[in-house]
Amino acid sequence: MSDRETQPVERQLPTDEARDLLALVRDIAQREIAPKAAEEEDAGRFPREVFTLLSEAGLLGLPYDPEHGGGEQPYEVYLQVLEELSTARLTVGLGVSVHTLASYALATHGTKQQQVEHLPAMLGGGLLGAYCLSEASSGSDAASLRTRAVRDGDDWVLSGTKAWITHGGIADFYTVMARTGEDGPRGITAFLVPGDAEGLSAAAPEKKMGLKGSPTAQIHLDGVRVPDERRIGEEGQGFGIALSALDSGRLGIAACAIGVAQSALDQAVSYAAERRQFGHPIADFQGLRFMLADMATQIEAGRALYLAAARLKDAGRPFAKQAAMAKLHCTDTAMRVTIDAVQILGGYGYTADFPAERLMREAKVLQIVEGTNQIQRMVIARHLAGPESR
Repeated sequence: MSDRETQPVERQLPTDEARDLLALVRDIAQREIAPKAAEEEDAGRFPREVFTLLSEAGLLGLPYDPEHGGGEQPYEVYLQVLEELSTARLTVGLGVSVHTLASYALATHGTKQQQVEHLPAMLGGGLLGAYCLSEASSGSDAASLRTRAVRDGDDWVLSGTKAWITHGGIADFYTVMARTGEDGPRGITAFLVPGDAEGLSAAAPEKKMGLKGSPTAQIHLDGVRVPDERRIGEEGQGFGIALSALDSGRLGIAACAIGVAQSALDQAVSYAAERRQFGHPIADFQGLRFMLADMATQIEAGRALYLAAARLKDAGRPFAKQAAMAKLHCTDTAMRVTIDAVQILGGYGYTADFPAERLMREAKVLQIVEGTNQIQRMVIARHLAGPESR
């Protein structure tokens, strides 16, 4: 691949502090993450030392209260950090997004005592989190989950199996949604479960098409005893907390998707400038130039969409519809752009010697996680036309 240096994304950032933060992130991404990305993804290696570095740099709690170790950064800035990390390696960008999602319930609905006790380690103490909502039989229909928590004195006893858990088996804490009452959304409660809790175990990691460095596994809860002090929010409030977290999490996925797409565009532009056919760089041919122009335009549109949603959130205004739109558009964009990058590289794009094929495999999962893009369309349509009549 060409050594041609890619130009940093031109960003509109609200403060000098934010500009310094993005410069730091870009430096870490270029020095510590990108050079090892291909090799470690091929080997299926999770870079825990990178997450330790990010924690020490204050990058694992950016949107949260500084009183407990957070960075108090607006989502407008935090999401651009995710994009930069994902441009270097999706395993890292997605991992930070998932950790932020796992911390959300306690950071926003925990008691003051819970936050003082747990958040400093979660946000800046080197811990890594996982978010446990999905189950084998309740993916898109999350309200039908079956994992149960039964009260036993001052404790809760959790039993069931969670599926498709990012960081499953390596996380230090799990935010678990479990049924404590009636069927449906009103009977679900959130719990903070330590990663070393007795009775908690992980199945073998899933063998995935992409994101091989990011472990995804089922989590088994076999009579896991959790004190009531680790219940987050009121009984029956868990599903509302989960949906609120996912609105924010979908913005994280959107930013990660644009990072993957930007990486694919950078690779395609660099290759097209170097590769010569018929006596000219292939970047001289109009058909290919139009492909690059369309890729860049789709990326800019996606970036603008997720930032517009983030600014609504930062202003305290409703943003669920815009978050669904951003997740839908940005992940579809990542899929289209990575496919086009493979096409531009031709036969080389189909080999593992170049990053394009890995980026294409990674982009696919972003159309599925944290609500499939079909679910996003349902969410958007409900905001436009009201609930479906059954």
